[in-house]
Amino acid sequence: MQERVNKMSNILQTIKTLTEINSPSGNAEKAINFVKDIAEDLGYQTELTNKGALIITVDGDNQSQQRCITAHVDTLGAMVKEIKENGRLAIDLIGGFHFNAIEGEYCEIQTESGDVYTGTICLHETSVHVYKDNKDNHEIPRDLEHMEIRIDEKTNSVQETKDLGIEVGDFVSFDPRTQITTSGFIKSRHLDDKASVAMIIELLKKIKQDNINLPHTTQFYISNNEEIGYGANASLSNNIVDFIALDMGALGDGQSSDEYTVSICAKDSSGPYHKGLKSQLVQLCKLNAIPYKVDIYPYYTSDATTALKAGADIRHGLFGAGIESSHALERTHIESIEATQNLLYAYCMSQISK
Repeated sequence: MQERVNKMSNILQTIKTLTEINSPSGNAEKAINFVKDIAEDLGYQTELTNKGALIITVDGDNQSQQRCITAHVDTLGAMVKEIKENGRLAIDLIGGFHFNAIEGEYCEIQTESGDVYTGTICLHETSVHVYKDNKDNHEIPRDLEHMEIRIDEKTNSVQETKDLGIEVGDFVSFDPRTQITTSGFIKSRHLDDKASVAMIIELLKKIKQDNINLPHTTQFYISNNEEIGYGANASLSNNIVDFIALDMGALGDGQSSDEYTVSICAKDSSGPYHKGLKSQLVQLCKLNAIPYKVDIYPYYTSDATTALKAGADIRHGLFGAGIESSHALERTHIESIEATQNLLYAYCMSQISK
């Protein structure tokens, strides 16, 4: 297994680097620019949309029937909601998750001037030596009223915190805690969806290094607002026929997907994905001996569905690596990453089938 981990060291390092770039929705410029610089160094044409997303265009033989493949660099995060009387911070969440997913997490607060302070997201009544309710019945809710950021600075009042430059509306990012194990797992916050972005980067490198000619012109759309519902839903070419969201496969009870295969979505909370495109993805897996699972994600939407809702006339599909414990401390395995990479390549090299 260590040999396989070493073989995939490039993409694993890219994932690690991406997860360590703070990019909560609304504040993803550094991550966007990281991908942009790589694409331009490889010689690709890039464009920044008005809302800050990145489009990388790779020319192909067919210009009239094009593809769009999207992945997102924005992540879950938070904002300073209030500076409390004790100098600590109340926060409001960015994205779909609950406070229990970040309790005890180290974090960073970025001020308007660009200064960064560290802290820890704590239950106010954490100490069992002081708070009886926390010691005896564990019924204290994890919510806006009880959760706060303990700043790693000497501050005990509203004014002392403000003197640091911290204000309401400042962005809060969570420590990703990325680790790669010798058994082939990568565990980290924000694998949703930086694992997919890393796969696109590796594909762009392969296309350039191997002088590959794609059958269809393809837009690789790196979105920056997916977690809040409006990522790659605008600035799309009218020639786009197929739209693939390269995003995580959701794992859990009742799901067939796992951490060792590529997960193909048949339906999410918005409804079924395009039947013909889903069938094409399955056939590509069968033809290329790619391990896969087909699944339904009951509480999930993607940039593919938001593009449809915005009026795009496209065939929409979704596949990605199986991610355990989504929107919390996530994990996947190199086998799932490899299977997803192989399907991504096979799909890009195939003809659009209608």
